[in-house]
Amino acid sequence: MDDYVELVPLDTLARHAWPDGSQLDLHVDVERSAAAIEAFASAAEAEGYRRFCAHTERIFEVVEEPFLRSARPSMMTVATTKGLRGIFEFASIDWHRSMWRALGSFFGDPRLRQLFARYATYYGSSPFRAPATLNLIAHVERIGVWRVRGGMAKLAQGLTRLAEELGVEVRTGCEVETIEVDVEGGAAGRAAGRARAIVYRDADGQSRRLECAAVIVNAAPQALDTGHLGEHLRGCVGLDPKAPRSLSAVTWSLVARTRGFELAHHNVFFSSDYRREFAALDDAELPDEPTVYVCAQDRDDAGGTTVEGPERLLVLVNAPALGDRPGAFSSAQLDALEARAFALMERCGLVIEREGAPCVRSDPHTFEDLFPATGGGLYGLATHAMMDPFRRPAARTKIPGLYLSGGGAHPGAGVPMVCLSGQLAGRAAVKDLGAGREAVA
Repeated sequence: MDDYVELVPLDTLARHAWPDGSQLDLHVDVERSAAAIEAFASAAEAEGYRRFCAHTERIFEVVEEPFLRSARPSMMTVATTKGLRGIFEFASIDWHRSMWRALGSFFGDPRLRQLFARYATYYGSSPFRAPATLNLIAHVERIGVWRVRGGMAKLAQGLTRLAEELGVEVRTGCEVETIEVDVEGGAAGRAAGRARAIVYRDADGQSRRLECAAVIVNAAPQALDTGHLGEHLRGCVGLDPKAPRSLSAVTWSLVARTRGFELAHHNVFFSSDYRREFAALDDAELPDEPTVYVCAQDRDDAGGTTVEGPERLLVLVNAPALGDRPGAFSSAQLDALEARAFALMERCGLVIEREGAPCVRSDPHTFEDLFPATGGGLYGLATHAMMDPFRRPAARTKIPGLYLSGGGAHPGAGVPMVCLSGQLAGRAAVKDLGAGREAVA
């Protein structure tokens, strides 16, 4: 990987700020974070953090192999991977209470409880409804955080270069219209058939057909299941149409100057009432005071900028996944949310000089256009019950030769999880194809 992408480790996991002016940095090193928490809150809270770290590490150790790295996780894979002992261990992963409730047993300071509850949003879920098992995300982040030197676009460029060196033909700017399925032995090309080709329009608008032995779909599984890539594919994933969607977002991509607050690479500006914020999201409303995430991808670990002048910023707030409902969010509503989000950052000390700065705003309608049938949900399905992670679709669909990868498939959203998803899909395709070196689209 080092030959294609330069990854730079970050010691500071994230910088957190509140409207009362308080700030807290978390670090890779547990004791350094504990010292920061003691100065921020108290020695008792620092000790609670140490207990929380030990607790989440134990959860991760139980679920890593039988769940995260398993092609199709189930209680059976737990038993086959770890034996009867694994079943008993799995019962101890804190699935029976919510993240919010569990965090109350480690932290008395409401700001710390709020900070660690935010990890539920990594899975597009509410900390008041997500099982406490998801607290393991805090441990995964402590294992290490890296930035891509030059920005996230360098990751795509590096992967493209590697793929082309391995003989992969990369075609961009294309629109896939349908996936063809052999109908021999199956009605209307359903499960008894096999994926055999994709039909797409190239960058010049010309219709093209590409025959292949297997198709890996890096798109929302809902798009397949609802017939967006062909009615004959409807139901091939088997999702529950009533399953709750994950969160969507409203984002602002800017190139702007900042002042008043020393940004780290990752920054979170918290609202004053987290429960009220998520109650609004649960009620399909935009929050009155949204928590704001800012990625300053030109910042190094010390907070210094790697560019002169304006810097690249991604600003994000959570929103309900209603992008498939026409008019769910009007321009006036989104403008008001924008004003509230940037006002919160200013109350925390950060001023983004937006006048004349290039800015692109995206919202649930934008993300629905990009990922049809999701409503703009960015993380697949929500995780609000113990068995929800097991319901994420695995790599294999009901149609032979048709595979899934991406944030909506197992094991979940985010670059590391999507990489695991791609590996699982690739392994499944190679195993099913045997030794032959046939084309995979």
